[in-house]
This record gives sequence, C-alpha cells and structure tokens, in this order.
Amino acid sequence: MSIVKGAATALVVCLLLLAVTAVLWYARLAGANPHHPIFFYLLPIAVVAFLFGALPAFACALAATLCAAFFLYDPVYSFAVASPLELGEMAWFVVLALTGIKCTVELFRPQGRLPAAKSRYGRV
Repeated sequence: MSIVKGAATALVVCLLLLAVTAVLWYARLAGANPHHPIFFYLLPIAVVAFLFGALPAFACALAATLCAAFFLYDPVYSFAVASPLELGEMAWFVVLALTGIKCTVELFRPQGRLPAAKSRYGRV
C-alpha cells in the first residue's frame, strides 16, 4: 500500500510541476515573459508540503529549480544559465522554498495531547 501512496504522491507532484511549467513556458513563447518566473513555483510547493509533507516538497523544490533552469531561463533547453543575476535568483528561490516548506509543515503538524497540569507546590 505504501508503494501506491508513494506513486500517487510522485504523480501529483509531477502534474503540479508540469502544469506550472507549461503555463510559464507558454507565457514565455507568447512574449509575455514574466519577471522572476521561478517564484511562481512557490504555491505548488506549499500545496505539496501541506498535502504530503516535507520530503515530497523538497523533491518538488529541486525539480522546480531544474525545470526553471531548463525551460525558462536563457539559453532555453539547457541547464546552463547565462546570467549571474538569474543564478542568484534561483539560489534565493531554493532558500525561500525550503523555509516555506519548513514553516508549512510545522504549521499544519497535528497537535499532540498536552500533559496534564501539575501543581506548582506539590499539592493536589
């Protein structure tokens, strides 16, 4: 059963990345080249962190960085990024994505039971 759950998680992550990459790639081809396109991947990464946890979200952040480098930055269809500014943008994206993943996982962690209150002075 865990193999099926892992495969479903991977499928959802790939479909989210594919959808965002397709929209951004189409916008680039249409001439409406958005500034800093890699940051559009933050919302799907937060959704993956909320639904599936930290590990799939980390994989999603890594895959989003690779997709952006390959499809959205010049030279297109290459992992080489021409501008140092865009390399810095990608580095800050990774930092922001990892911080967002950690915050999302901590905010939506199920709360455990609080221990029973004890008397401060040893009396019942």
